Amino acid sequence: MIYRVLTALLLLSTSALAQNGPSLDETAHFLAGMPVTGVLEPLTHDPAWQEHAQAMNEAWTRKERQQVWPIRQWMQANAPQYHRSNDTVFYMFSGPDFLYASIFFPLSSNYVLAGLEPTGNVPNLTQVPPEILRADLISLRNSMNSILRFQYFITKEMRADLGRGNVGGTLPILYVFLARLGYTIVDVTHVTTPAEGAKIIFSGAEQPQTLYYFKTDLAGGGNNAFLRWCAARGPGLSLLKAASFLMHGDGFAGVRNFLLQNSRVIIQDDSGIPLRAFSKGWKVNCYGRYVPHHEEFEKYHQADLAAIYAQNPPPPTLGFAFGYHWQKEDGLLMLATREALPALPAEEQPQKVRVRK
Repeated sequence: MIYRVLTALLLLSTSALAQNGPSLDETAHFLAGMPVTGVLEPLTHDPAWQEHAQAMNEAWTRKERQQVWPIRQWMQANAPQYHRSNDTVFYMFSGPDFLYASIFFPLSSNYVLAGLEPTGNVPNLTQVPPEILRADLISLRNSMNSILRFQYFITKEMRADLGRGNVGGTLPILYVFLARLGYTIVDVTHVTTPAEGAKIIFSGAEQPQTLYYFKTDLAGGGNNAFLRWCAARGPGLSLLKAASFLMHGDGFAGVRNFLLQNSRVIIQDDSGIPLRAFSKGWKVNCYGRYVPHHEEFEKYHQADLAAIYAQNPPPPTLGFAFGYHWQKEDGLLMLATREALPALPAEEQPQKVRVRK
């Protein structure tokens, strides 16, 4: 009898905690430095959170002015059919950069992001000791510093900051981007297929949308489970940015070939797929300026790309920075489109599931 009473009390206590805990959307707003109500509201009176909110507000205002609005305007002018498309978005080598996937393709039904960064966790923030939460907010700001100041993550710095405290991994950054972009987080689940990661269902002005983040190594040239899973959701819209020129060699031939075979459009800077890999059937339009890289990326100079800019110079600037060059005057963007996709080999065709009656 005593055991039953204790069990009932424990279940009641657990239920009360679940009911009194912050919602996913409230948590995202708190981490983003935005006003919240409910159980997290008292935490916003802490000077540490107020400092966090001020820093995030200033960074986001600058980001909207320099990147968000100019890119949206550029897409409306140059690729409106893709800007309004609900096709699946593939963003390889993205890490937690949902920001740019949404800016370029805001109406996608599914976003598939992939990187080496751990998925991480966002606990009930009301249960985190104040001193630890303050440190977590600082780490979160530091991990997002480069993407908010420029347009890419500095991977080593991000991994170092995201590995500290209770609020870590890619999830808190995804929460911040979703909140700042005006979306409402509906559900978050951890997944293990086709790789370890997270599935986030969110909603905005349109129908519910889904964001997947997978921690997976894209190296190799094979037909792996992750790429087969992606192929079953394509053909799609692909984005490549600050991709370290990985697909310029054979080490990442598998993901390069996947994107070429399963994309309706590829928007990238010169660090994505090399120009020479776009075979017959692809049309590549170039925008901005081709500025040679120095130091570690100097060896990836593309003479054929430089020739296009020399022979038929595109408009001199994009109006926004893109890729590894942080000045808007040096931004380069390649818009590769194709009208017809080749048929997949039989072994790569999506398998139909038989339903037994």
